[in-house]
Amino acid sequence: MISVGIIGGTGYTGKKLIQFCNAHPFVKDYQVYSGKAARENLYDYFPDLTGLINNLKINSINDLSYDHDLYFIALPHGESLNFIPALISNGKYVIDLGGDYRLDIAELYEQWYNYNHTSSYLLNSKIYGLADFPGINYEEYKLVANPGCYPTAILLSLLPLVENSSEKILSASCIAYSGTSGAGKKPKTELMFSEMDGNVKAYGINEHKHEPEILQMLKKHGFNSSFSFTPHLLPIATGIYSTISIHLKEKMVTDEVKEIYNDVYKNSFFIRLRDTPPELKWVIDTNFCDININVKENVIIITSAIDNLIKGASGQAVQNMNKLLGWDETLGILNKEIKDAAVY
Repeated sequence: MISVGIIGGTGYTGKKLIQFCNAHPFVKDYQVYSGKAARENLYDYFPDLTGLINNLKINSINDLSYDHDLYFIALPHGESLNFIPALISNGKYVIDLGGDYRLDIAELYEQWYNYNHTSSYLLNSKIYGLADFPGINYEEYKLVANPGCYPTAILLSLLPLVENSSEKILSASCIAYSGTSGAGKKPKTELMFSEMDGNVKAYGINEHKHEPEILQMLKKHGFNSSFSFTPHLLPIATGIYSTISIHLKEKMVTDEVKEIYNDVYKNSFFIRLRDTPPELKWVIDTNFCDININVKENVIIITSAIDNLIKGASGQAVQNMNKLLGWDETLGILNKEIKDAAVY
């Protein structure tokens, strides 16, 4: 049994973490830390959770206790740097849902995040927690960089092919779509209902912070081809939908490609390989990633769908906690009470 601290527990992903920790059989207690919501009750902040969780008092982030065993951090980019070094030096387990430790090279933070990384010595002391991809060794690690939502959907779709047939790939182009909750709770004019209702638009072209994260992992697994990533916003709250077009130097057949994916994901509970392109409604409120593969001569089209707040954030974070501590990866995640609570 462990005690958990949730730092930044009043955002969309923080709310999901509260629900998962409340349902986890090996989490004996948890405390929520926030800046703006300090000293409020959870029921006041999340009235839809009344009766589903304990009505804890939200603690000030300035009064962070070091008595917990493990900490989830769900803060805006750059803010985790103020807490993680001290937590690690105190021997704590840390799972960071932000982007502050996902990249391996400090200079990339200046280029893509516009800040100087103040604890770059930790960048090579973490594991990148793409929890469903096999081969990750969690032993002896304290810090897990939880992947971003787009990278989760894209990397789970691409990595099996890259790892097994990278030499055959000419290019990979990804068009991905996200619900507006991926931008967090902070009000923004372009995310208002009157702006997004009935609307779809591309954004962050060639400058999205998830691009170097995706490329970093692809290159580690042998990818050296052309890659493009174009994110879009959908007029919905939650969900990520990804369509990847892969052009090959030589033909591959459907059975050959599907055999690769079946073998890679044979022990991955939360990966569902579909016979038809997935739909968002199949994965919303779940920790599943649904993937479909379509092969026609020199072109492979891979479609995937995830819930950005669960598989793309809090669900995967709890999955990483389970793996980090040697527990069944589904603990705390497959619970009816999580699905019954509202997204917002």
